[in-house]
Amino acid sequence: MSSEVKTFDVGDLRRILREGAGADENVDLEGNILDLDFEDLGYDSLARLETGGRIEREFRIKLADETLTEVATPRALIEAVNAQLRSTPTG
Repeated sequence: MSSEVKTFDVGDLRRILREGAGADENVDLEGNILDLDFEDLGYDSLARLETGGRIEREFRIKLADETLTEVATPRALIEAVNAQLRSTPTG
C-alpha cells in the first residue's frame, strides 16, 4: 500500500479544462498559462465550477465552492487542489 500523495499539475488542469469546458480557439493552453486570469483564458465561473467537479471526481477530493469561484489563475487552482490532496487521507 503506497502512502505517496498524488499531485495535481498544469498538465492535469489543461486536460480537464479541455474535457469539461473545451478550449477557446484564441487561447493556447500549451503556453505559459499559470498566471493568466481564467477569464482571459475564456473560462467563466461556471466553467471553473465544472472543472472543479471533474477534479473532485478524478482526484477524490472536495473543494470548497469559494475556492472554485474565487481562484483567479491556474496557479492558484493548482495550489488549492494540491493543498486539499495533502490534507485528504489516502486509503
